[in-house]
Order: sequence, then structure tokens, then C-alpha cells
Amino acid sequence: MTGTLNAFAGAERMTAVIANELARRGYTVHILSLWDAASCFDLEPRVRHEALFAQRPSFKKRFVSTVIGIRRYLNRHRIDVLIEVDTMLTLFTLPACAGLGVRRIAWEHCNFDQDLGRGARRVARRLAVRTCEHIVVLTQRDRDKWEQALGARNVVAIPNALPFAMPEKRSDRTSKIALAVGRLTHAKGFDVLLHAWKIVAREHPDWRLDIVGDGELHDALMTLRNELGLSASVRLLPARRDLSDLYRGASLFCLSSRYEGFGLVLIEAMAHGLPVVATDCETGPREVLGAAAHAALVPVDDADALGHAICRTIADPDMTARMAHLGIERARYYEANRIAAAWLPLLEQSEIAGAHQSGVNPQS
Repeated sequence: MTGTLNAFAGAERMTAVIANELARRGYTVHILSLWDAASCFDLEPRVRHEALFAQRPSFKKRFVSTVIGIRRYLNRHRIDVLIEVDTMLTLFTLPACAGLGVRRIAWEHCNFDQDLGRGARRVARRLAVRTCEHIVVLTQRDRDKWEQALGARNVVAIPNALPFAMPEKRSDRTSKIALAVGRLTHAKGFDVLLHAWKIVAREHPDWRLDIVGDGELHDALMTLRNELGLSASVRLLPARRDLSDLYRGASLFCLSSRYEGFGLVLIEAMAHGLPVVATDCETGPREVLGAAAHAALVPVDDADALGHAICRTIADPDMTARMAHLGIERARYYEANRIAAAWLPLLEQSEIAGAHQSGVNPQS
């Protein structure tokens, strides 16, 4: 169960990826969106997708009808296990599942330190810990935070999966293009990346930066780009479903986030053979990227450090070749069939010794 599948975002994409993998393994999979029956992502024929509402309603006004709608759907389709893609959904599923015997698993895509300014999220997380069989988080670091803050012992760390097969054709790193991908929001730090790129443009004027994504800061970032005199070396491109051509056409990947739940674009970039320069933000990049040799990590909100790290990477082809090779091997840890396999014990209600330590933990 999710809010919507009709959005180019990480949680929505992972919902489709894991649903498809489970369907291929013979599970009967339903995806119930709260609104909008359309999907940005392809679904296996065995995955049934429906929505309660055609458009997003006011859930304060439609709370009761939402709970009733969820309950009717669960009863009608005899759902055994309900995966809540966002702990906020606990506010609906807890009353909807009362007395039904449905096993509930909450899947949290935000890191624990981020409540997105909503006190209700803090309440929902506490309810989820007390009423769900398991809480699935994306990193071991985040699992530790849940345990320390809430005394939770039902938290399992399962990372996001690479949403496509390991590419046969990867970047040859002959272009002079750096790539960044994400929602154009404050969290992604693209304003910091633009300030960093001013340093890069001065030292490597033949390089270009492509930022790919949509969001509320598009106009502000365009203005900042122009004010910094970067209109000739920075492009802002709209979000798209398939980024493979952009990954293959780039020679470097940049992540400038102030915080991440995971950082799915990192494993996508590594799978395509791109060296990575990223901020060392909570909670994803350090764990996703692994050892220091896999990527260059810099402090959050430090444009100078980010800019100089990009320049050093551009100037050292031996280092970039090593990073690219190690990154490809690292990305293999996140192949979808391996990540889906980590979900099976939870779905099949197997006894898990030390469940709070289970899941997938790629070696550094």
C-alpha cells in the first residue's frame, strides 16, 4: 500500500521494483494506492494496482472513508500481509486492520532524523513500532537510530534495490559531462552544487554539468545558475523515466544532498561505471558507497569542498578508473533479485533470530 505510484520518486519506484520481483517469484501482489490509479513505472501482469481515490483528497476530511476503503479492499481480496510504504500510512492501516488478522509491515524511506516537519510522522512511527510485525528501513545506520530512540527490536535493514539489470553497456567516461539526478528540493542541495560548479567551471571550462529532475526549486535554481554565470556550462533537464542514456553519456556523478533516506541514484550511477563525488550526509551515502576508495565524500553544505573534490576527480584518470571498477562491483550487491530475497523471511513469517539485525548488509 502506498500514496501513489504516479510520481518519479524513490519510494514509488522501489514499490514497483519489489512488487515485480515478488510477482516473478509466484506471489499474488496487490498495490493499493491512496490516490491515482496511474503508474510511472511498469508493473508485471501479476501485479494488480488500484487506487481508492482518483485524485489526492484532504485526508483530514476523508479519514474515515479512507480507513473504510482500505478495510473493504483487504477483506475483498483476502490480503494476508500488508506492506505500508511509509510509516505515515499506519495512521490509516491500524484502524483499518483491526480484528482482521492481517500481518502489517511498515517500510520507511525517510531517515529517522527527518520527519519532514510533521509531528504526525513521529506519532505514526511510534505506533508502527508497537503494532507492526516489522519496520523495514534502508540502512543499518537508520536501524540503529530506531533502536536507540524508540527501543525498537523489530527493525530490519533492507536496502533499496537496483531498479534495472546490471547494464551490459556502461559509460566509457570519454565525455566531459558530470551528472546529478534528483527532485529539485532543498534536501538535494543543488544550490550547493551550483556554487561548487563555479569552481569546476573555472578550472575545467570544457566540462558541463547536467542536473536532471523536477521540483519546486526549478525557477530558483535557474536564476542562481544565471547569477553565477554558469548558463553555458550547466543544464537543468526534466525528469524522465529512463536515465540510462544520460548515465552512459556522463563521466562523473555528483550527489550534493543535505540528507538522504538511501540514495538510489548512487547505485544506478555506479552500475553504469560512473565515479561518484557525494556529500557525507545522513544516512545513505557512506553505507551505500562502502569503502573510501569507492567514491569521494565531502561534508554537507560545503560548496568549496564539493567543487575541489570534483576537480580532483576530473584531474586523476587513474583514480576515476579505480572508482568506476569498484563501483560496478559494489552495485552488484543491490541487484533486485538479491534484495527481494531479503524480504521473503518477513513475508513467510519465518522465525528470524535477532530480527533487528537481519536484512542485507553489503560489505564495505
